[in-house]
Amino acid sequence: MATTEAAVLDALRGVQDPDLHKDIVKLGFVKNVKIDGGRVAFTIELTTPACPVKDLMRDQARALVAGLPGVSTVEIEMTAAVRAVLSPGAGRQPVDGVKNIIAVGAGKGGVGKTTVAVNLAVALAARGSRVAIVDGDMYGPNVPIMMGLKQRLESSARNKIIPAERYGVQVVSLGFMTEDDSPVIWRGPMLHGAIQQFFRDAEWKDVDYLIVDMPPGTGDIALSLSQSVPVAGAVLVTTPQTVSVADTRRAVQMYRKLNIPAIGLIENMSYFVCPGCGKESDLFGKGGGEALAHEMSVPFLGSIPLYEPVRRGGDAGTPVVLSDPASPPALALAAVAERVAQQVSIASFSRRAIPLTAV
Repeated sequence: MATTEAAVLDALRGVQDPDLHKDIVKLGFVKNVKIDGGRVAFTIELTTPACPVKDLMRDQARALVAGLPGVSTVEIEMTAAVRAVLSPGAGRQPVDGVKNIIAVGAGKGGVGKTTVAVNLAVALAARGSRVAIVDGDMYGPNVPIMMGLKQRLESSARNKIIPAERYGVQVVSLGFMTEDDSPVIWRGPMLHGAIQQFFRDAEWKDVDYLIVDMPPGTGDIALSLSQSVPVAGAVLVTTPQTVSVADTRRAVQMYRKLNIPAIGLIENMSYFVCPGCGKESDLFGKGGGEALAHEMSVPFLGSIPLYEPVRRGGDAGTPVVLSDPASPPALALAAVAERVAQQVSIASFSRRAIPLTAV
């Protein structure tokens, strides 16, 4: 009995996207169905290369099609095409060459926000996404150090800034334009102009996710970002202790007032495992970030343990997701990257999927 394309598609309706709650045929993920005798080949095009359930969906699809009469071989190509999120708010012009802008922020300094932003960018790039990072922390532009970059940015023939690039990530930072020990003493209008230039005057190359390392707190940069570019959402970084959680609560409220949805919340330095005895210690308390996420109806993206090689990798310009990929924090950061991509994909289909509570 010959297998038909209609039969293959009907079988594939049994594969549900667990986040979008629809089958992959209805979502338009199934493409290029080819049948040659008992051989069936097709492509499943997902919404992100970092999909955490990619292998599960492939295996389900293979099993369902293989069960059809007359099918002897099933060949599946897994691809991805990242969709742009339609951001709320009028007057925000898209950035040329960029699909989704993700702000990584924190209510206070010292919580490891830049470390998280850099590792998030590198982890997404390692999974096949096209990624860039803008160093929006004008007073402490440390992204070049953590990416191991020391250079001056050049201009293209079109008089555009050519981003630096390492680990598959395009990078723009004020740190490329100042001396290492030169302080940035700027007022609000100058900051607004600089952040605009980073977005509008850089020659971005087909970016799926542009990560913005925000300055801590609730100041001018966040306001400039919200007014000028469409932001898919914000990732908030906190540590478990009460002071950090209180400041993070204010940051979540700020982004909501600026009409930037919270993609999720990360608890960094969540616990410490003694390398000698293996005992786990809660140096900064326990569970404060996760409790805040539940309180504010924000997705909790994960906990990242305190681990000395994370600091070493940052200082050396080799993010821990590359320098020690099997370590607990690297695995946690990789999982966080997948969840961020997952939330952006959900938002690209339905903005209601990302909680945005009125303030």
